[in-house]
Amino acid sequence: MFYDYAKINIKGGDGGNGCVAFRREKYVPEGGPSGGDGGRGGSVILRADESLRTLVDFKYKRHYTGDRGQHGQGKGMHGRSGENLIIGVPKGTLIKDAATGELLADLVEDGQEVIVAAGGRGGRGNARFASAKNKAPYIAENGEPGVERQLELELKLLADIALIGFPNVGKSTIISHISAAKPKIADYHFTTLHPNLGVVKSGDFSFVVADVPGLIEGAHTGAGLGHRFLRHTERTRLLVHVIDVSGSEGRDPLDDFVKINNELRRYSPELAKRPQVVAANKTDISGAEDNLHLLREELKGSYELFPVSAVTGDGLDTLVRKMAEMLQELPDEPPAAEVETEKEVIHRYRPRFTIEQEDGVFVVRGKEIEKHVAMTNMENEEAVYRLQRIMKVMGLEDALRRAGATEGCAIRIGDLEFDFVER
Repeated sequence: MFYDYAKINIKGGDGGNGCVAFRREKYVPEGGPSGGDGGRGGSVILRADESLRTLVDFKYKRHYTGDRGQHGQGKGMHGRSGENLIIGVPKGTLIKDAATGELLADLVEDGQEVIVAAGGRGGRGNARFASAKNKAPYIAENGEPGVERQLELELKLLADIALIGFPNVGKSTIISHISAAKPKIADYHFTTLHPNLGVVKSGDFSFVVADVPGLIEGAHTGAGLGHRFLRHTERTRLLVHVIDVSGSEGRDPLDDFVKINNELRRYSPELAKRPQVVAANKTDISGAEDNLHLLREELKGSYELFPVSAVTGDGLDTLVRKMAEMLQELPDEPPAAEVETEKEVIHRYRPRFTIEQEDGVFVVRGKEIEKHVAMTNMENEEAVYRLQRIMKVMGLEDALRRAGATEGCAIRIGDLEFDFVER
């Protein structure tokens, strides 16, 4: 099955915990702290792989987690870092943050990769906290949690040519004749529900053609899965517009041509400017000759028209030769990545934390404060005291009072919930 969309959950590996340890060597009384740092967690990386064609693997597995860093040990031994988790995706995959819709990457080259969930840094061991005032600290940090997020993956096919048109105009039959592709073919609308790729040869030149599922009026708004079908045309260099010139379904061929081009224009003005030739199909059916004459007169000087019969194969050789000629004349540029390489940096004030009241609980949110809480060992009295000092320096205590917190009120930061105590 062809899958061009997937939603997955990923999480970078947590950092390893720092260690509390002291030197215990003969003839070295009251040895100093020797706890090592934890290792960094492994990151989750997506890498473009030209051997993959669809996102079907993500149908069966949707949760991915990086390797956790090793905990620090005594004698100043640091934990090893976790292994990065590398996940292969097809070339042409767009990666978006599901929560914000932000486009994170557009992988169009084989081997191109992006870190989508960084691993957390390792916690510091007690050797890092030694100072002139505290030469024997009993404090160490927990590892930092890895980044966790949900991703949307969208595949845009990398093909040279796209066959476009209304449903049931013969696109699948054409690609089955000019290539080795074997799409499902039947005499009803939307027989093709996913794009089919075929390699076409013309002499010594070969190219890739995509049979795009049929478009309907309103496709630019998503009607008939229009968005999912139209995006497969965006990376192509040439469009072949297939028209039922016989009018066998009671539609006007010229009206079909205008409607599909309007959908392309409304979906993407750049797509509507793409070079395009017209394949007037079903010329073997009675009544096609009159429509063909009218269509040729209307398109004369604007589009090159090729009468073909996908059933008998008439005219397909001429069409294929023209497709090959045009591709060799068009610039063979790699598909441009959609992520902007240069972005204007706009600095906006963001508070270090926010406080909201939910069901009688004061909920504190903020990346910095939540990280401090996650990296504090709550069973270590000295570590908890350090966290209290950090909260005071950040101004959290005063902010909670201003928000209405009084003695005994419940406070929640991340997974930690405690009572507010006036000091």
